[in-house]
Amino acid sequence: QNELSSFISNTPVTPTTTQQTHLATMTEHDDPVETTLDKLKPVFARLSFGSVMGYCSGYAAKKVGKAVAFVVGAGFIIFQTAAYSGYIDIDWAKIKDDTKKKIDITGDGKLDVEDAKAYWRKVRKILTHNVGSAGGFSLGFLGGVKYG
Repeated sequence: QNELSSFISNTPVTPTTTQQTHLATMTEHDDPVETTLDKLKPVFARLSFGSVMGYCSGYAAKKVGKAVAFVVGAGFIIFQTAAYSGYIDIDWAKIKDDTKKKIDITGDGKLDVEDAKAYWRKVRKILTHNVGSAGGFSLGFLGGVKYG
């Protein structure tokens, strides 16, 4: 060990006199966490089990979506590099058409917002099944996706 790390590890950390005085005189009204919680009372009153589960589900969906995007992107890079190097031939037009057929849930031959809405309805139905207070689920889900 060098002298600096020895000094740091053997030096006790104690609050200054000013910090000790402030901690000793702090009341529950001065506590920043309690003050913040008091300000958030209206928000907590509106939280429901469904909105909390929605937030957590949205957060998880975002993380899973990123992982899936990574895997798909890495796979594309690997296959495209192999195709460019002449090791394999890939019919991207066929892959695109086959993928489009599988993903086009509305069956109208195009991928659009209506397909996204239909997928969302399926996901929401599954995730709110038998959840008593699912009213805020959608808003919570959006919050989890955006801020998670």
